[in-house]
Amino acid sequence: MIFLRSTLREFTAAGIGVFIVLLAITFTTQLIRLLGFAARGGVPPDAVLTLLGFSALGYLSVLLSATLFLSVLLSMTRAYRDSEMVVWHSAGLALASWFKPVLLFATPIVLIVAGLSLYLTPWAIGKTEQFRQQLENRDDVSAVSPGVFKESKNADRVYFVEKLSTDLTQVANIFVQDTRNGRMVVAVASRGYVETAENGDRYLVAVNGRQYDGTAGQADYRVVNFARYSVRIEQGEVKAFFPSEKSRSTRELLENPTPINRAELTWRVGVPVSALILSMLAVPLSAVNPRTGRFVNVIVAVLVFMIYSNLVSIVQAWVAQQKVGTLVGMWGVHVTMLLLLGVLLARRYGMFRRLLPRRAVAPSAGVQPGAQS
Repeated sequence: MIFLRSTLREFTAAGIGVFIVLLAITFTTQLIRLLGFAARGGVPPDAVLTLLGFSALGYLSVLLSATLFLSVLLSMTRAYRDSEMVVWHSAGLALASWFKPVLLFATPIVLIVAGLSLYLTPWAIGKTEQFRQQLENRDDVSAVSPGVFKESKNADRVYFVEKLSTDLTQVANIFVQDTRNGRMVVAVASRGYVETAENGDRYLVAVNGRQYDGTAGQADYRVVNFARYSVRIEQGEVKAFFPSEKSRSTRELLENPTPINRAELTWRVGVPVSALILSMLAVPLSAVNPRTGRFVNVIVAVLVFMIYSNLVSIVQAWVAQQKVGTLVGMWGVHVTMLLLLGVLLARRYGMFRRLLPRRAVAPSAGVQPGAQS
């Protein structure tokens, strides 16, 4: 009982630390990527946090799977490094005794990973796709990011506003470049607003500004001061939303078993199954050999994790391309990793050495068998 409680407590403490680190790394990388899109005008600044939240939900199942593997691996590696494993072995606990606390710790996490992979992650991906579709269907002014030059959908007009109100009706420091009959027209104003006509058309109205009209490379420019300058806002073409297979519910994948849907189902089932198998693989992989260094086993374990994840992705692509059957694609990699687990455990217990025939030892030169010294 003491062994079980102390082991579960150490697994939990290590898991919390690992999960916080992995979540912080994921949040940081996704935030930098989205901020880069927002700086280039690809994503509105007010949509960054929404997309970041949906992205985090999409990665949560993979993060929990990696957390489970690393928490067991690091905890048992520390026990080997601090010679605690010798104490447990001398107390009569074999290596197989560690599977009970590992499975008790892994079972609730694997269930959470299964719920995320089968239900919550597809929902989050679907919401992300719908939100991005709404952003693409917005009109020109709604898509303008303050401080960023934005080209219209027809590529014949460039907008720039320094400030934009939260209700998208008031703008400040406007720059509009338009092309009319081969001549470039530039309008600038310190303020403006968005107006809706009776027929539903929307206009960007610049107030008390100046217009420059002319041809690039020639001196026939005309400068006009205006009190009101209206530019019709191009409405975004409403596109039909077609969800990808990643955003379809698990029930829809089962009801429509196309090769792509079966491949997606292979991935969703494989995430919790691989999380459980990886937690058990961490038991033999955590053994530290003092002659090879402290972190060699950790490097090997990380390589096993990467190979396992890549194999699941490769088999998913093969199922989509109909190179392998659904049953082989869904369980082939996992059965192979279970065989690897058996090989590692057999190696730790020295079963291979017992199966090999023993070689007879030749007597030393000058010594006859049975001779006494």
